[in-house]
Amino acid sequence: MIGITSYGAYVPRTRLPFSVIGGRPPKEGGPERSVAWNDEDAITQGVTAGIHCLQDIDRSQVDLLLFASTTLPFQEKQAAALVARALDLGRNVQTADHTGSTRAGTAALRAATDAVTAGSARCALVIASDARMAAPKSGMEANFGDGAAAFLITEGDAIATLDGFHAVTDEVTDVWRPTGHEFVHTWEDRFVIQESYTPNMASALSAFLEKTGAAIGDYDRVAFYAPDARSHGGAIKAAGVAAESVQSPLFGRLGNAGAAFAPLQLVAALEAAKPGEKILIANFGNGADVTSLSTTDQIEKLAPRRGIVWNLARRRVVASYDDYTKAKGLAATEWDAGTNPGLSATILFRERDDDLSLLGQQCNGCGAIQFPAQRICESCFSKDDFSQIRLSDRIGKVVTYTFDFFFPTPNPPTVVTVTDVDGARIHLQVVEIEPEDMKIGQEVEFVFRRIHESGGRPNYYWKGIPKPE
Repeated sequence: MIGITSYGAYVPRTRLPFSVIGGRPPKEGGPERSVAWNDEDAITQGVTAGIHCLQDIDRSQVDLLLFASTTLPFQEKQAAALVARALDLGRNVQTADHTGSTRAGTAALRAATDAVTAGSARCALVIASDARMAAPKSGMEANFGDGAAAFLITEGDAIATLDGFHAVTDEVTDVWRPTGHEFVHTWEDRFVIQESYTPNMASALSAFLEKTGAAIGDYDRVAFYAPDARSHGGAIKAAGVAAESVQSPLFGRLGNAGAAFAPLQLVAALEAAKPGEKILIANFGNGADVTSLSTTDQIEKLAPRRGIVWNLARRRVVASYDDYTKAKGLAATEWDAGTNPGLSATILFRERDDDLSLLGQQCNGCGAIQFPAQRICESCFSKDDFSQIRLSDRIGKVVTYTFDFFFPTPNPPTVVTVTDVDGARIHLQVVEIEPEDMKIGQEVEFVFRRIHESGGRPNYYWKGIPKPE
């Protein structure tokens, strides 16, 4: 049986309350949105969602990776290849980016299912991730949110099967971001809803139901993409969806996550679903598409995953709008970002096992683990007798630390540590922790993040976060 066998999600821990956007202090319990912080982007979010999806799964099985996003950090450099390297997938993995539309996530899900069904891939990992930017204080800024979802599709013990799919395509200049522009643009809201969103969603849904012979009432959970909460309510009402079947769009808690928005709702639906349920996902962007799925008995056998519930429970509130603008690079600075060539491409290539995959080495003689790779074992002094070992899915323990007030960050100081990982010592920044909470012996989990930007391009490495409860 071909279908989804695992899932994962990532929602940045940072939350921007709507009250802070309006210049007021954070309001406990008030509406908010998720925000990718200064060292996060679509790549880092996608890697973390992929790690959560691949929990307890042999990564060498994955032979296809599709990465969907409208906020790829490179216009000519494949994001999927970078993600595959960070996830330590095999060299023979096929990789492709899906982009250009907020429908990219569901399109990639369909493409992966087709590939496994056709036999051109055996095990496909689909990741949808977005971190879209809206103009400061605009209406879209409050409606947007950042996050990523991941699904593993293969033949075997599927927790959900993809039963049907239908898409319509339309050319409307409603929401767009030209090359070189930082912010997403939109035409007048009423035009977007009346001439693009509403008719396209209705057309895709009616054609899908006619093709499959189903009725909207046949579905236990119905998730709709929407630009905002009001248009979501209008589309749900027009489609005749029963209140108890509506999957929450999470406006006021997460926000519209672009290409990851519908996939994140699917993760939330799978988290709560029981065997034998039918799920319908309607997505939008240059048209619309509808996907239907059915859950199986295996959904109760899947080990707990880090999905929407786990991610939304972790919160760090932005205290002021100035902190947000600094983190997003929107504040005026004395010096513009450099246009130099940046770090040597030769060095990046030579050290990619260390920097991107966080691969250490284990001595075949005494079993000692070391990082970075070297020719002589520090314990038994044997030479050139090592096996590579992945460290990114292990837990580290801080040996010593210092506070750096000079390294660029919107929230100084930067916490710099030496962290022990089963005997290997790693120079590591620790984030998402207050200085007063830092201590020797602090256990940390590894997360893939931006380390800095040089030469007009992001550079990535691993950081530590306090081990989650």
